[in-house]
Amino acid sequence: MTQVDHNRMANAIRGLSMDAVEKAKSGHPGLPMGAADIATVLFTQFLKFDAAAVDWPDRDRFVLSAGHGSMLLYSLLYLTGNAAMTLDQLKNFRQLGSLTPGHPENFHTKGIETTTGPLGQGISTAVGMALAEKMLAAEFGKKIVDHHTYVLASDGDLMEGVSQEAIAMAGHWKLGKLIVLYDDNGISIDGPTSIADSVDQVKRFKACGWAAEKIDGHDQAAIAAAITRAQKSNKPTLIACRTTIGFGAPHKAGTAKAHGEALGADELKAAKENLGISLEPFSVPDDVLKAWRAAGSRGATARQEWEARLGELGSRKRAEFERRLRHERPASLAKAVRAYKKELLEKPMNAATRKSSEAVIEVIAGAMPMEFLAGSADLTGSNNNKAKSATAFSAKTPKGRFIHYGIREHGMCAAMNGIFLHGGFAPNGATFLVFTDYARPAMRLAALMGAGVVYVMTHDSIGLGEDGPTHQPVEHLAALRAIPNMRVFRPCDAIEVAECWELALNRVDGPTVLALTRQNLPQLRTTAPNESPCAAGAYELVAAQGEAKATLFASGSEVEIAVAAQKQLAERGIPSRVVSVPSLELLLAQPEAKRAAIIGNAPVKVAIEAAVRWGWDAVIGQDGEFVGMHSFGASAPAKDLYKHFGITAEAAVNAVLKRVS
Repeated sequence: MTQVDHNRMANAIRGLSMDAVEKAKSGHPGLPMGAADIATVLFTQFLKFDAAAVDWPDRDRFVLSAGHGSMLLYSLLYLTGNAAMTLDQLKNFRQLGSLTPGHPENFHTKGIETTTGPLGQGISTAVGMALAEKMLAAEFGKKIVDHHTYVLASDGDLMEGVSQEAIAMAGHWKLGKLIVLYDDNGISIDGPTSIADSVDQVKRFKACGWAAEKIDGHDQAAIAAAITRAQKSNKPTLIACRTTIGFGAPHKAGTAKAHGEALGADELKAAKENLGISLEPFSVPDDVLKAWRAAGSRGATARQEWEARLGELGSRKRAEFERRLRHERPASLAKAVRAYKKELLEKPMNAATRKSSEAVIEVIAGAMPMEFLAGSADLTGSNNNKAKSATAFSAKTPKGRFIHYGIREHGMCAAMNGIFLHGGFAPNGATFLVFTDYARPAMRLAALMGAGVVYVMTHDSIGLGEDGPTHQPVEHLAALRAIPNMRVFRPCDAIEVAECWELALNRVDGPTVLALTRQNLPQLRTTAPNESPCAAGAYELVAAQGEAKATLFASGSEVEIAVAAQKQLAERGIPSRVVSVPSLELLLAQPEAKRAAIIGNAPVKVAIEAAVRWGWDAVIGQDGEFVGMHSFGASAPAKDLYKHFGITAEAAVNAVLKRVS
């Protein structure tokens, strides 16, 4: 392209973005206007994609980490010929039901790689995408997997703490196909970034093992040359592109006024006149649109050549590649878990559920050795989620299937989102349950996006003992259950652990937490039907001898307490039943009739869980009895803590006795 061609194509992005924000009277015009030159060079000269096949597996990924500048991405989708992104969609920016919400949503709009908006999440998720590309390429070869991950990041992305976790991992892993284009405009909502920040980002990234440089973000040739250098690097690359926010706006360019609000009719008109853009809203000259559409179809030949190479793979290897990209689990998984549950019936396993999980992981890794991708935030020996057969992933061992994330819970969970979204792997990551506090933004996004990742969260209650209240989760089960589309499993024994793992791996439309104990538990289950009882969220573990006067509901380590209480009640002539509730929210999601049948109609209902009560009233009612935590924990051996806080079989019995007439 000539410089004039480039300017006119970049101005198409600016014009559409200004118009959409102005029409909505809401949005962020400054970033699309300032970063239009960067995007134009990237999409017309470098990005490998085909607008007619947005899900092509070997496409380059483009992540708009600065999700507030969403009109940049929507404009690009329209201009390059994304079939779903019509001009009417741009005109309905930020309106209910449109494909152009305030921040990009990959589950809503085709052509968007990941949901962004919470700053720092995009760049961190992209690290996971680049990691998945590196691992999949090592397995299937570069003829099948060979693409870059590009990120457009803002000042705010790099200020968020999770970005440090992410860039440190990327540098350590030498993710050379990760290229971050930093929109270095020096402006945030409060004003110049200098009022709050003085970090030299180039030095920062270099210190983390990246290649990094500064360029003029409005110089087409400089942008192209920098991307070319980045593509040749064996390190991830940061390109700090110095830009002017709101480029072209005569009064608001370079100021916070261009950041998060519409320009206003007068400033918009002046900006368009300044840039030589038609004053007609949402208009793009025919020759400019044609040039953009040509850019959108430029990758069609590369895609067709890739499809031919895929067809040349052996049928078994091709089927494996395609199955894994569909997030479809192998038939061998169900068969292996069934066989393992049968073994447990013959040789019961009395152990902490984290140890039961470790045993199940050996079974899973045998059934799906290359796609089962585990990792831990520096607690591998405590989380017990590393298979004996798994080798550690590193820059030199990309076929390794266990990731040492370091003490980076947030970065780990964000990277897992990217791994899942890229496709090809079933990622799980581990830490202590209390440290979900560090990872919650990425976990929430996983639930919003419907990312099928698994969180192995051990040390799930006061049962962890001596480490005390700083490490004992009390409110965490309730907080995680409160997240829409987040599934929490708290299994009570080895058989439930096996069933919950299988359910978690087969759930590819949302994330799952496995809350596991440090303390040993007995195996309570005596049956293992092919249809998992845990799939309903709860089931009757022990039936009443006669008409039940009480039902004892419990999860995880407290099911043992419920069983003991049921026996004591029976000795007093009070029939009761025990319902194990591995997943409270899954129980509540059952059809009304099934849910009612599981809950039953016993007049007294007691819930037992070493956590706060929140959520249990939906099962036991507001007048139900609760045996659990009402404060933070304490430092002591686990048995002493359960007695101290009144989470005992005797307490459950007394709760029933005071209600039974």
